Amino acid sequence: MPLDRLTFLGLRNLQNMDMRPSAGVNLVIGDNGSGKTSLLEGIHILGLGRSFRTQHLKHAIHHDSTALTLHGRLSGDPPFPIGVRRERSAPESTIRMAGEAVTRVAQLAEALPLQLINPDAFRLLEGSPASRREFLDWGAFHVKHEFFDIWRHVRRALKHRNALLRHAKMDRQTIAFWDRELARYGVQLDELRTDYMKSFLPVFEETLNELLPLSGADISLRYFRGWDHKRSYLEVLRDAQDSDLQMGFTQQGPQRADLRIRIDRRPAKEVLSRGQQKLVVSALKLAQGRLLETLTGRRCIYLIDDLPAELDAGHRQVFCHWLERMRCQVFITSVERESLQKLWQSSTPRTMFHVKHGCLIDQE
Repeated sequence: MPLDRLTFLGLRNLQNMDMRPSAGVNLVIGDNGSGKTSLLEGIHILGLGRSFRTQHLKHAIHHDSTALTLHGRLSGDPPFPIGVRRERSAPESTIRMAGEAVTRVAQLAEALPLQLINPDAFRLLEGSPASRREFLDWGAFHVKHEFFDIWRHVRRALKHRNALLRHAKMDRQTIAFWDRELARYGVQLDELRTDYMKSFLPVFEETLNELLPLSGADISLRYFRGWDHKRSYLEVLRDAQDSDLQMGFTQQGPQRADLRIRIDRRPAKEVLSRGQQKLVVSALKLAQGRLLETLTGRRCIYLIDDLPAELDAGHRQVFCHWLERMRCQVFITSVERESLQKLWQSSTPRTMFHVKHGCLIDQE
């Protein structure tokens, strides 16, 4: 379901904002520093309980405010309200959905599936494996009902095993228990990730081929589970106990999983230009949205910060045509009005908003 109303109070440089976005394309225009990215940040917090600009949500609170309060409403009959409030002095945020208090951030993510494409999205190619695991787990979480519980079991077992290793407490009986727990749920997590990748790969390849046709190039996206695939995970854990004890943490397992994108057997980041890298990242994100709709009937909301950056006019148009075909709700920012207006078919409904000095000043 798309968002049909947004109300933000105390978020960075944004003035108290009341926005009624369209269910289709929403273009947000304004100068640098006007508050465009803050608007996307507010939607991101509503969907994930955290910011993409800071690790500490209190830093997103306007310097003159004691708290930020974000409200969104998903269209429907009846509408479905979502709210996140964070006080500067509070250790955690308060979340409410449909009038009820919520304790699990995962419930936000389930209600409001978001895809973010911004300058940091390059980390999918250039950054650590953690960014790619997060990307992979987002997809599995939204299409595999059992994923979140299994993921929590893995985190719990890993936490306890690492605590034993870190404090050099090699009680063989205790660590053997956590070895079995981690192996049991780690294998289940790997199976869910592997199954998701089987569904995701053909959708990604189709999307990438249209966004970035690399004639004659061998493009591969492979999933690595984080331990030797020829051995059972329990065997790997048992054999690595002494080595793990020396390091103070578990060296192999689903927490080390990765996705590797290669062009002719070389890392994509070493071969592609910045513009081409953005298209690969965009293909990854669009493919996840397409697969989500295919498997669940639900659609992502896309947050795209500074669409024109790194892309020429032709590739911008191809990218926007994918968004049109997916018929999803989109929020796109840019400093250039004209660079966005000409990218859409005349039949595509779109609404333009202007942001100036933190204020939403008009709507077309």
